[in-house]
Amino acid sequence: MKNMQIKTNPEVEIVFDKYPPHVRKKITHLRNLIIQTANETKGVTTIEETLKWGEPSFLVKKGSTIRIDWKTKKPNQFAIYFQCTSKLVPTFKMVYRDTFTFEGNRAIIFQLEDAIPENELKNCITAALTYHTIKHLPTLGI
Repeated sequence: MKNMQIKTNPEVEIVFDKYPPHVRKKITHLRNLIIQTANETKGVTTIEETLKWGEPSFLVKKGSTIRIDWKTKKPNQFAIYFQCTSKLVPTFKMVYRDTFTFEGNRAIIFQLEDAIPENELKNCITAALTYHTIKHLPTLGI
């Protein structure tokens, strides 16, 4: 493992603290997967954890923003969001149509009781973290 730098906006922790405990555990797991994947991804030396639209968001140089959130309107699910104008989610749908549930061209949705297919999700996260260097590849290199 390399020594990646994490820049965290303190307001992110406030958002995490507002999630109900059973949801916080799931969202924290997604956060840890994103950071772990970034640390394992060649070319990623710094990840910035901040808020976009009030949601925990992760930014890297040459990557596409990743957001995670849970909403009270749909209390039994949480999601990982990707830039809807990118080829990310359409490609994930093509590669992982039998693995994940999607929301439009912007998100992978999980039910609170779901086990997350971690290897497949890490492939999606890696594609987002390296998007601007792989967007020309068929299936984004997945």
